[in-house]
Amino acid sequence: MAKRSGALRFQPSGGERKPQVPVGKKQRLSIERLANDGRGIAFIEGRTWFVEGALPGEEVEARVLGARSQVVDARSERVFQASAQRQVEPCPHARRCGGCNLQHASVADQLALKQHSLGEQLARLADLQPEIWAAPLVGPALGYRRRARLAVRWDVKARRLDVGFRANASQDIVAIEQCPVLVQPLQSLLPALLEVLHRLSKPRAIGHVELFSGTAEAVLIRHTEALADSDMECLRGFAEASHVQLWLQGEGEPYPLEPRQALGYRLETWDLELAWRPGDFVQVNAPVNDAMIAQALSWLAPGKTERVLDLFCGLGNFSLPLARAGAQVVGVEGVEAMVARAQENARHNGIETAHFYRADLSKPLADAPWARTGFSAVLLDPPRDGALQIVRQMSTLKAQRVVYVSCNPATLTRDARELASQGYRLKRAGVLDMFPQTAHVEAMALFEGPDAPR
Repeated sequence: MAKRSGALRFQPSGGERKPQVPVGKKQRLSIERLANDGRGIAFIEGRTWFVEGALPGEEVEARVLGARSQVVDARSERVFQASAQRQVEPCPHARRCGGCNLQHASVADQLALKQHSLGEQLARLADLQPEIWAAPLVGPALGYRRRARLAVRWDVKARRLDVGFRANASQDIVAIEQCPVLVQPLQSLLPALLEVLHRLSKPRAIGHVELFSGTAEAVLIRHTEALADSDMECLRGFAEASHVQLWLQGEGEPYPLEPRQALGYRLETWDLELAWRPGDFVQVNAPVNDAMIAQALSWLAPGKTERVLDLFCGLGNFSLPLARAGAQVVGVEGVEAMVARAQENARHNGIETAHFYRADLSKPLADAPWARTGFSAVLLDPPRDGALQIVRQMSTLKAQRVVYVSCNPATLTRDARELASQGYRLKRAGVLDMFPQTAHVEAMALFEGPDAPR
């Protein structure tokens, strides 16, 4: 008797396997609709193509970037038949740079895509829709970004320093001369910054560069080895001539070259100034940030002396305006340094009704001394992975109004489903257009508890 192999053998169930689509292949496609990430969708020979830079109704030639199973990722390289909605990109780097992927679409179409993405995910994944859809919060379509990180790489073979942004879905650096989404002070600063970086004697020592604009303009140089004395003099001269703060970061925390220099931003509506440092989280779009705070306060409608819990409070971006409006605010953050800065921001602005604490926001909160008496309202502004552990505790916190600020509709939808299971109703929701020219969706949702008046 022949010996049997103990190995399992599998037969293909669907007939012959299709050959993989090779990277670099060009294909003519008819684009049918947009995916939630802003890429055009086409169907051909049983495969779904996701095409960067294409709009519905267009005939394009696309180059394959990658393929897996029945899905192909591609980039539009030629448009045979353009959509009537296609716009001329205001930035010459738009088709390669990974920072903005929707400059070829109108602002109205960008907003429609973001609203559809939010509504579709809430309905499909959580079976929810708000009682009221709020109008999107918008600001300038260009010149809005007050913070940006520039990638820096020394090309050994070419003996060239590349400075710019990462290419879409790639580690390649797209060298830039301009960036129209930056606020004007940073746009004006860019030519002199690029010039001084290219003059450095040890450019390979630079890891990346960050730009900031607030109460002052600042440049952070992140270096991976000690900077040469001559390069430090170049950078110092650049900072003095350009009237910007120079910050440095090696292995430790960022620090200003001039110790007395401070950086911050103002919230004029509430007569507040918040200090921050490179590395701290801050919303990059100041006008939309102001509108977002105003809408959150309106939706929470805190009464005088009402207790409000601000989770993931950061520097106090929501906490301090809430306190200025008369609420008794407890701000909670997981990072001790941010708690200290929020406390200092409260002191600097003369606010005594906002108190800040550090806590592990993945653990139960109800037993914390500051949480035992409960809260009338809760505001959450979590990172992309959401706040599932927090919302599972919401009923124990006794909050009847919850405002959830989200930078990821998928985790907002998941957490909304959990709140609904506790009897919370989705009263309002809307898009925050924090990042125009991109498909990135930020949103705000208001939930009311089962005992709240209807």
